[in-house]
Amino acid sequence: MVVASVCIGCLVRDSGSLKDKRQVIRSLKDRIRSHFNVSVAEVDHQDLWQRATIGVSVVAVDAQSARHVLEQVIRFVEHDVRLSLLDAPVVVH
Repeated sequence: MVVASVCIGCLVRDSGSLKDKRQVIRSLKDRIRSHFNVSVAEVDHQDLWQRATIGVSVVAVDAQSARHVLEQVIRFVEHDVRLSLLDAPVVVH
């Protein structure tokens, strides 16, 4: 069993308030959960209205499978026009 995680740092482009940001992040988290069956949470920058860090973790049989799922999640976030991806370091435990 392997646990892998990624902290996805992103900029919420057109956010003018914390309410706007929370709406975008909540929607993104729900879509990630439903598409990939992973654990998702906003883990940093909760008080900034244009910045967010989303933590995603997955448990898999091997490191390659876990990394593959997280890379798909990263590509999914990259294609969201509401966000700009800043960084996404993958860690396999």
